[in-house]
Amino acid sequence: MKKIRDNTIKLNQYLKLMGIVPSGGQAKLMIQGGDVQVNGMLETRRGRRLVPGDKVTIEGKTLEVNLDNNEDQDVVIDSIEQTE
Repeated sequence: MKKIRDNTIKLNQYLKLMGIVPSGGQAKLMIQGGDVQVNGMLETRRGRRLVPGDKVTIEGKTLEVNLDNNEDQDVVIDSIEQTE
């Protein structure tokens, strides 16, 4: 697992870790193709830094970013599906 030092994660890494895409290349294509929104706005930068509370929408699902980074454990990435 990856440690997150500044309590942020790049959008492409988040999509990979959440299992939405199998690779960084696939994440890049989805992001640059206009398939991803962050907090309700189209996001085309794969390096966009996400912080806890950000909402990522892709393929009709909305995930809320929740990064738990205690010093003695690896990062925990959680999602909450929102109903629209």
